[in-house]
Amino acid sequence: MLNAVYHPIYSALPLPANHRFPIHKYRLLHDALLAQGVLQPERLHQPEPLSLNQVTQVHCPDYVQRFAQGTLDHKAQRRLGFPWSPPLVARTLTACGGTLRAAELALEHGIACHLSGGYHHAHHDFGSGFCVFNDLVLAARLLLQRQAVSRVLIFDCDVHQGDGSAALCQDDPDIITCSLHCERNFPARKARSHVDVPLENDLDDAAYLATLDTVLPWLLNLYQPDLVIYDAGVDVHQDDALGYLSLSDHGLYQRDHAVLSACQQRGIPVAAVIGGGYAKDHADLVPRHSQLFFAARDLLSQR
Repeated sequence: MLNAVYHPIYSALPLPANHRFPIHKYRLLHDALLAQGVLQPERLHQPEPLSLNQVTQVHCPDYVQRFAQGTLDHKAQRRLGFPWSPPLVARTLTACGGTLRAAELALEHGIACHLSGGYHHAHHDFGSGFCVFNDLVLAARLLLQRQAVSRVLIFDCDVHQGDGSAALCQDDPDIITCSLHCERNFPARKARSHVDVPLENDLDDAAYLATLDTVLPWLLNLYQPDLVIYDAGVDVHQDDALGYLSLSDHGLYQRDHAVLSACQQRGIPVAAVIGGGYAKDHADLVPRHSQLFFAARDLLSQR
């Protein structure tokens, strides 16, 4: 059965009306997956928030303190895309703790999923694009410090390049970053991942999956990670409000199944986060994000 991580705080952030960030999708996804029996209450784990000291293992202490205290200047806050509030601090630290918990569960059970995460635009001393702290790199770094793993692959399939992850890990041989992203999309200035796979606009299921099938086995064989942290962003979907690729719901399922299966076949634990996905009606995102959990359930039921 699938182990997953969730906290009600993920959808508890007060945002202005018509704010672009789909804050309700986390609760809607959680409720739908429970109702469908994809998630079992006894396998649903509630994370603890990371401490500020843990966050400074990746991020600039001054930036961490200014965010925690609400003293970021207007430019820095605008770049985040969120109005500052104490609930934003609590949610951010809890979501980062959730990705760490999913990684721990993956090491124990082979596959685990987080109903949040993927905040890959957060850099060392600033946040960007709805990403305050980089949960992907934090989980990898903290596990490396514990010597729970020796090498981690961050495999990022969000439509936007994981520029924060790339910049944070550029000189780190123990955290490998790979980003499959739409080239002509945010961020305008890309960072250099260990492996970047820029994709053309309007790429469909077949072309996307062919690229994935070429890149991922090569990566896993070359780097032989002890853990894969997989950003399963659904903003690659054909109807996403901020993406320019053209995957269908079934294409998302095939992508997620291919990633999880490739890791499982090699005995590599994989922790998946849901990443980005944008729509005016947040309920439209539920079937897209659900594909990750369907794929994980199906693989685990075959094991």
